[in-house]
Amino acid sequence: MLRKVRTLVKFVIRLIQQRKPQTGNSGFSLIEMMIVVAIMGLIMGIIGLNVTKRFDESRVNSTKIQIKQLGVILQDFRRVCGFYPTTEQGLDALIKAPAGRECKNYDPEGFLSSKKLPKDAWGNDFAYMSDGNKFTIKSLGSDAAEGGTGVSADINSDDLE
Repeated sequence: MLRKVRTLVKFVIRLIQQRKPQTGNSGFSLIEMMIVVAIMGLIMGIIGLNVTKRFDESRVNSTKIQIKQLGVILQDFRRVCGFYPTTEQGLDALIKAPAGRECKNYDPEGFLSSKKLPKDAWGNDFAYMSDGNKFTIKSLGSDAAEGGTGVSADINSDDLE
């Protein structure tokens, strides 16, 4: 694609160089201006695709980092309480003391300073599953549905280790 752009630029330069000077007018013709605008559009299109791709990759990486951070916080919860919150208690146990199985040393401030659960890079809640001994945190990706490929693929805490 870049080779085609270079060829097109060379063509435009040759056109400009071969132009016969007109009487007192040294401006560009409409065709020359249209060719330059087309080349600029091509270059912007290529750059735009690369920026979009990098933006999507950064969202995936950001979500992976959030899952790892939640994993560290859950390990701290287990250190203090002796168990991971169950699926029913969910990640809400990091904000307020969980109901059911009681944690005697639970910090009244909770384990998250923000007092709200983080969301993945696409604004969706994380799925949390646990039996109290082991946990899995999952983001459903950009499509917010099970499965998928690329940016739409699920991101699972088990796959990050």
